[in-house]
Amino acid sequence: MSSRPLPVVQLRVPTDEDALAWHRVFDDPDVMEFHGGATAELSVYEELTARQRRHDAERGFCLWTLLDEDGEVIGFTGAQPWPHEGFGPHGEIEIGWRLARAAWGKGYATAAARATLERVRAAGVERVFSMIDARNERSIAVTRRLGMEVVETFATPDSGRKGYCFRLDLSRS
Repeated sequence: MSSRPLPVVQLRVPTDEDALAWHRVFDDPDVMEFHGGATAELSVYEELTARQRRHDAERGFCLWTLLDEDGEVIGFTGAQPWPHEGFGPHGEIEIGWRLARAAWGKGYATAAARATLERVRAAGVERVFSMIDARNERSIAVTRRLGMEVVETFATPDSGRKGYCFRLDLSRS
């Protein structure tokens, strides 16, 4: 991966139509393996895209729709406040990504995550974190490419599976 240039990616604030696109590209058990395992109903993505539009309006960042070089929706990437109370760093800014299976292994997640870091730094965010299932080697590799470090090991409340909390101080990177 490091020997070839990263692909060009585009990020946009999610539209109403992106709820359908996200539903379509994430309707895959492999994609959802580390996100609860099951695919979600369209209404979940309708609510999620609406919430992301609010985040962007209020904070200047969100989970953006991720487009490839041809303008096709291949997933999302971005940042949002950690929404879970009682688990994880509630209220701190989490970065994340989720890509369609066909987009894996091509550098899109790393390129999109780097663009996310630039945007959240510009919005005044001083540090970010990412909560990742310990079995998700692809996402762990992305955090390493970003220079993130493990600061905590945890067990997820729903499944009890091992996970890692990675952090990155944006004021020093």
